[in-house]
Amino acid sequence: MMKDLFSINLPAVSPSLLAADQKNLPSEIERAFSSGAELIHFDVMDGRFVPATSFWNGELDSVLPSCPLFRDVHLMVEDPIAAARKFADLGADCLTLHLEALEERGVAPSQLRTLLPSTYLGISLRPHTPVERLKPYLPYVDLVLLMSVEPGKGGQAFLEASPERAAAVKGMIEEGGYRVLLSIDGGINGATAKKALASGVDILVAGSYLYGHSDFASRLRGLIDG
Repeated sequence: MMKDLFSINLPAVSPSLLAADQKNLPSEIERAFSSGAELIHFDVMDGRFVPATSFWNGELDSVLPSCPLFRDVHLMVEDPIAAARKFADLGADCLTLHLEALEERGVAPSQLRTLLPSTYLGISLRPHTPVERLKPYLPYVDLVLLMSVEPGKGGQAFLEASPERAAAVKGMIEEGGYRVLLSIDGGINGATAKKALASGVDILVAGSYLYGHSDFASRLRGLIDG
């Protein structure tokens, strides 16, 4: 059963499994769950849209259906519609597709709900793609995911232009009266989280700041509480 995106307590943290122990995904998901997270972030990469590959070869087939958290799947792939259908069948709650990949495939914003009717939908864009290109998508999505690093590799430094971009997107959402949450992904730590939240971000995607540390739970809480 699909979980409710709009019942999540905001602001929220979505731990990114890209930084987790890939050989022990169920226990890494449980770690996030027991630490109070309501979402979990899966970065799916096909090795073509970005050079790296992640969760592309069946690693999530048994993990997604049993995951107790809101399943937030970020598709960094060349064929986003085909991949989205696959992960929807596996139980994803929200499928976030890249604007650049959709444009390359000629998929119009107005087609998204028809092509992918069974999940929440997100739209993501690379850090140097103008945020104004999001406008046609806002009536058709539930979430915007801003990349605050170049997609495809964890552990990168937060790009300093990101809060300004987040504030601009939040302004577009509010001006249009859309029910759309704003998420940010890349280089999130105690300092950058404050900047992102001050810019109107609802969901912080954090990976290497959380995973690999014994104080995971306190770090997670600290991202929200400051």
